[in-house]
Amino acid sequence: MCKKLCVFAGTTEGRELIELLEGESVSVTACVATEYGGSLLTPWEGLTVSHERLTEEEMEKLFRREQFHLVVDATHPYAAAVTENIAAACERTGTEYLRLLRSSAGDAEGAVRVPDIEGAVAYLERTEGNVLLTTGSKELKKYSGLLDFAGRCYARVLPMEASLRSCQEAGLAPDHVIAMQGPFSREMNTAMLRAVGAKYLVTKDAGGPGGFEEKAAAARDAGAVLVVVGRPPQREGLDFSAAMALLKERFGLRFRPRVTLAGIGPGGAEAMTGEVRRAIAGADCLIGAERMLQHAAPGQRTCRAVAPEAIAQCIREHPDCRRFTVVLSGDSGFFSGARKLLPLLEDCRVEVLPGLSSMQVLCARLHTSYEDVRPLSLHGRDGDIVPDVYQNRRVFALVGGADGVTDLCRALASAGLGEVRVSVGERLGYPEETVTSGTAAELSGGTFDPLSAVLIENENAVPFAPGLPDGLFQRSQGEPVPMTKSEVRALALSRLRLTGDAVCWDIGAGTGSVSVEMALAARRGRVYAVEKKAEALALLAENRERFHVKNIEIVPGSAPDVCRDLPAPTHAFIGGSSGNLRDIIALLLAKNPGVRIAATAVTLESVGELAACMRDFDFLKTEAVSLTAARSRKAGPYHLMTGQNPVYLFTFQREETMG
Repeated sequence: MCKKLCVFAGTTEGRELIELLEGESVSVTACVATEYGGSLLTPWEGLTVSHERLTEEEMEKLFRREQFHLVVDATHPYAAAVTENIAAACERTGTEYLRLLRSSAGDAEGAVRVPDIEGAVAYLERTEGNVLLTTGSKELKKYSGLLDFAGRCYARVLPMEASLRSCQEAGLAPDHVIAMQGPFSREMNTAMLRAVGAKYLVTKDAGGPGGFEEKAAAARDAGAVLVVVGRPPQREGLDFSAAMALLKERFGLRFRPRVTLAGIGPGGAEAMTGEVRRAIAGADCLIGAERMLQHAAPGQRTCRAVAPEAIAQCIREHPDCRRFTVVLSGDSGFFSGARKLLPLLEDCRVEVLPGLSSMQVLCARLHTSYEDVRPLSLHGRDGDIVPDVYQNRRVFALVGGADGVTDLCRALASAGLGEVRVSVGERLGYPEETVTSGTAAELSGGTFDPLSAVLIENENAVPFAPGLPDGLFQRSQGEPVPMTKSEVRALALSRLRLTGDAVCWDIGAGTGSVSVEMALAARRGRVYAVEKKAEALALLAENRERFHVKNIEIVPGSAPDVCRDLPAPTHAFIGGSSGNLRDIIALLLAKNPGVRIAATAVTLESVGELAACMRDFDFLKTEAVSLTAARSRKAGPYHLMTGQNPVYLFTFQREETMG
């Protein structure tokens, strides 16, 4: 049976408890004093919100009608009368009562402690200078007897009509009222104190969730005296962690932890967004690499972990923590660990916060935009950036390792790209940040920080398009090695519909023209070029180096035998089968029933064999195209067309997956 809980949610931890109950096998009635308090709660199925001020008798009627299994009193420590009403109503109705306690903030250096508001007024009567009151609007009238109250006192209250009315009734002019909703950071509190010229800051001992530490620190920063109003006597109860443990045991609740994946920008705290800083400050445990933890929030509880599995394990090993913040370098959506981490956090409540990426920062330093930049990451990856620089006018790359930038510039220079402009941002966002620009050749002898990012600009870039000219490929000098011609390659690649991360087999690769174009189209994928002839294997290797496509793996031997241990392909091109066509297709389908296959035939025998495969392989839908091309040649002052051999192009894929 679904358990019924009632939570009087007058505090931050009360609202947090209600949020944690979402998705659990309970229904919750949340009692708040105002409509504004209700608006701070995120609606969910099973949550009922009452935003009326209830008398003790009204509470008793509610408890009898709803028959709650438990009432949780999460009201403010200073709402003593409300607490007594809730406890009395529970006692008369036989309803179990739980007081959720907020720990005291303890002693603040230089603070003046007074027992109550009257004590604060008595102390302030003996002082001079402006006062910032942060004790709420209900008791403002108690301060009104101060000499020059309206001139020296400023009140920070909630932006509500009732609060503003209380300020007016107490005699405060509008320019002495700050109507804002917290939480307030140390910096904001300091700015307010200085803005009103306050010599005194009056606050209640609201504990950590009430922002006490931020107020105490701001008072020190602004040179103001902190006046702390003591708490009224408290009922016995449990702190948040103990209350969670009780609810878990009594009602079998899980309380999924809240995990925030926060992009902290490229460097120090100055580059963090406000919401990221708040997520860090509000975390029970920070997780991340040591370098990032040092700059995020020194002094907090931390767990050093980088790999996604290690981060998830850290969360599981700290059941006493409710809020985790995983600090991620740069932007959480830009070459970040968030993508691999998210599937491991299905049992958590996850929030993802973006941050400034190194690309944004570097482009800003260079006074340039980045909407036309091709972003890449070489950090921790085995990749070749040369084809991207050939094809894109501007390329951004994250570079790792002590020699990362130097090796990159040398690779560009050796590929004939020594004159492209390279801008290197070292330790972006840190005080020692440096940006250096020059040609790849000029920077190839430099020394750069391992934390570097580069922007490469190539004004002579030529975008890749299928059907590269045949003359760009290394061809055989002796015995001819077959090569799929430009026109056929263009159509075959179009029919294959390669994705950027495709896993491709090129069977009967020959000179490797199709393999090269597959590799250029599937930059994040892998191409397995299968070829049995020694002469062709040498050409394959030459063309792989010529086009700088390191994502081609050459597989010597005959298909299908040498293909059995290869990864399952998403796409395959069959340019030559040596009489093993049926076995090759059968293996492709066994590896991946949804593989997309393109096969060419020049001889009538091969056409007949492919046509038979159309008929004999179940659930295969096919397309067949007869392609006849003619190329121009010069004959004296004229140009004549010379016809090429007809080529038949077949495309195979399971009917239910074929687009």
